[in-house]
Amino acid sequence: MLQWLKTNTAQAREKLSNEVSKFKNKEFMAAVANACALVAAADGSISSEEKVKMTEFINQSPELKAFKLTDVIAVFNDACSKFEFDVQIGQAEALKVINKIKNKEGAARLLVRVACAIGASDGDFDDDEKAVCRKICVELGLPPAEFDL
Repeated sequence: MLQWLKTNTAQAREKLSNEVSKFKNKEFMAAVANACALVAAADGSISSEEKVKMTEFINQSPELKAFKLTDVIAVFNDACSKFEFDVQIGQAEALKVINKIKNKEGAARLLVRVACAIGASDGDFDDDEKAVCRKICVELGLPPAEFDL
């Protein structure tokens, strides 16, 4: 999955965008925004630079164009504030939101693919970001190996 994502970024983004539009609902959007916060906090904290980077990603992401930008940013900022209060509480709360789509047809796998795309968006899908994506897989009951994690 990761190698395919790296070599076919444009096609992958278009495909993800089309798939995300199928799940255009508040619950899925909240899960995606919380996944963004988890990836941003992969190193243990969310710096102001990471917030700006993630906000820019949200603003420019074809995967998230199906949602109202202000709604996605509001949920993302709310998730970030929980990480700022306490990293473990932030992780637990984000995973709780993500868990709400666990049994949704196709949405869980799509969320993992979007999280991987977020992690790779800066050209460096590092080990911390991969570990976060593995946590998301476990939370959703999906095998990380299915996504080359």
